Amino acid sequence: MSSHASNQARVIPLRPALRPVPAEPAGVPPKEPLWRDIVGDVLRRERLAQERTLKDVADAARISLPYLSEIERGLKEASSEVLAAAAHALGLGLADVLALGQSELLRLATSPTGHTLRRAAPRQGEVRLAA
Repeated sequence: MSSHASNQARVIPLRPALRPVPAEPAGVPPKEPLWRDIVGDVLRRERLAQERTLKDVADAARISLPYLSEIERGLKEASSEVLAAAAHALGLGLADVLALGQSELLRLATSPTGHTLRRAAPRQGEVRLAA
């Protein structure tokens, strides 16, 4: 071995590096968030605010820890039964999750410049909840 050889080991990443998400072209409004992302964020924020672990909430809700983790990360679309179980394990009702989700959607619906992003008009007979 040469005395000029580096003492540093070669590192082989276990996961591929994340590619940067391309920016939206100029004039194209940002995509609206998916409901599963909003619900996951609401559940995770509430769980962390209560200083509870995934295991604790999953056990109380009687759902698997990996599945609850996937819901929180927006990787799985929870059924109404699973969503209700997770909400109740956190001391919330479905109406609470919906209200918190609506607040999050309204917050995300305003761009950094203060302009409102595209928001569809209510359909006939549709009721919008007030913030």
